[in-house]
Amino acid sequence: MYDLGPDLDTEVQPGTNILLSGPPLTGKRSLGLDVLAEGTENGDGAIIVTTKDGAKRVLSDFDKRVSYEGKPVAVVDCVTRQQGLGDIRDDDRVKYTSSPVDMTGIGIKLSEFLQAFYQDRHIEQNRVMLHSLSTLLMYADLQTVFRFLHVFTGRIQSVDGLGLFAIDSTAHDDQTMNTLKQLFDGIITTREDGDPEIRLASD
Repeated sequence: MYDLGPDLDTEVQPGTNILLSGPPLTGKRSLGLDVLAEGTENGDGAIIVTTKDGAKRVLSDFDKRVSYEGKPVAVVDCVTRQQGLGDIRDDDRVKYTSSPVDMTGIGIKLSEFLQAFYQDRHIEQNRVMLHSLSTLLMYADLQTVFRFLHVFTGRIQSVDGLGLFAIDSTAHDDQTMNTLKQLFDGIITTREDGDPEIRLASD
């Protein structure tokens, strides 16, 4: 089981994918990082796919929660190369895609990290966060993003992982939100006033 930490006070089954939905500035990214950090403290793998902030910033924010030196923490950075910042090479901690448009690349880099953690290092529990689906939807149509997510969530299921996918609920129409919700086993809703609420399909 995956313990989602004190904020949510919930455990979920391996292979669970959760949509992390709420208006801007309601702490989705922060909450997602907290859930991953909770796992890192217990030896879980953590993979952050970021379409908004570069790997440096993500790792710096993660380090404030848990010291990750020598631990299985990795970032798929979809931002830095797009900004044209010098010659950037993949390493054991960070892999780069050309931009958030490169969903094939994102899928490949995620699979490489999952293989490194799950198969090569025998880490049985791995937590993955994608921040944010809204960025992907700015660059690609719903059908493309849906297909990509179908594969992505399936990959997490196949290794008994935990997937968290953040989305800005106010940036998309009901049809988009309802279509995407089909792919997930539960939803965490963040609010401007009040604690996050989690609803699982099994409830």
